[in-house]
Amino acid sequence: MAVDQELLDILACPQCKTKVELVKGGTALKCNTCKRVFPIKDDIPVMLLDEATVEA
Repeated sequence: MAVDQELLDILACPQCKTKVELVKGGTALKCNTCKRVFPIKDDIPVMLLDEATVEA
């Protein structure tokens, strides 16, 4: 089961408050402003800064 589109529409990066988008085949969410990538575990976005990685 994928993350619901309504949820994606309201999610924002906890660091810079910018909208996030699905990446990595739907297994993560990325903020294009600060480049943080948040994992999706068991269909639940983990929007914690400690869990995020930073990609270029």
